[in-house]
Amino acid sequence: MSDPVLRAPDFDKPFLVTTDASERGVGAVLMQKGPDQEFHPVVFLSKKLSERESNWSVSEKECYAIVYALEKLRPYVWGRRFHLQTDHAALQWLHTTMGNNKKLIQWSLALQDFDFNIQHVSGTSNKVADALSRESFPESTG
Repeated sequence: MSDPVLRAPDFDKPFLVTTDASERGVGAVLMQKGPDQEFHPVVFLSKKLSERESNWSVSEKECYAIVYALEKLRPYVWGRRFHLQTDHAALQWLHTTMGNNKKLIQWSLALQDFDFNIQHVSGTSNKVADALSRESFPESTG
């Protein structure tokens, strides 16, 4: 018998969230270290971008991936410190380029609810979130 794909969360251990965005979607995975000291998935997330969202800049998509993931993962991560990994310097960009962009101001405010440290990882190290952001989304017909 093999191990289950998803592990039940242990709220006494820290969580790791990884996010990514592609031209067509965003993806994220919530993970925790198991007894073997390897990271194991707790939750997988992915979402197809709307036509409007697909026209956003790469940085906006990457920031949106973080906001989307943290809102969906709120029951797991809110009120506790966690780690967030992205292959894009999205949050640094958000804080320095926000200006009068209402969308970016809203994202910045939404992220203030969470207690996390962000780590930049190479794209090759971000395989699970990357795969989820590139999932084969069906083409819309309308």
